[in-house]
Amino acid sequence: MWLALVALSFSGAIGLTFLMLGCALEDYGVYWPLFVLIFHAISPIPHFIAKRATYDSDATSSACRELAYFFTTGIVVSAFGFPVILARVSVIKWGACGLVLAGNAVIFLTIQGFFLVFGRGDDFSWEQW
Repeated sequence: MWLALVALSFSGAIGLTFLMLGCALEDYGVYWPLFVLIFHAISPIPHFIAKRATYDSDATSSACRELAYFFTTGIVVSAFGFPVILARVSVIKWGACGLVLAGNAVIFLTIQGFFLVFGRGDDFSWEQW
């Protein structure tokens, strides 16, 4: 289990490095793409709310869980669309957009990996933290 935690930490650091490079490189130098961190922070919130609201975890589907999936999908799509819109209106350069999109992909895969590894409800889960 510690190996999964180390791998998740490493991949999160790689994703944040891509995001910071998209902002801080001398050719780019604009920090507007850092607003995607808000999307990264709020993306697990619908899942947390749905997990608390639905008690029967054996059910294949529930309206609350499906609504949480919908909101999470909207947040993730917004996180990928935000840098594209900034690049389209020439606030940031397209190279910075590519780095931010790469960082988004890595960070969201890290968040998904966290829930796959620690979201099973066994003895070593995120619910104990």
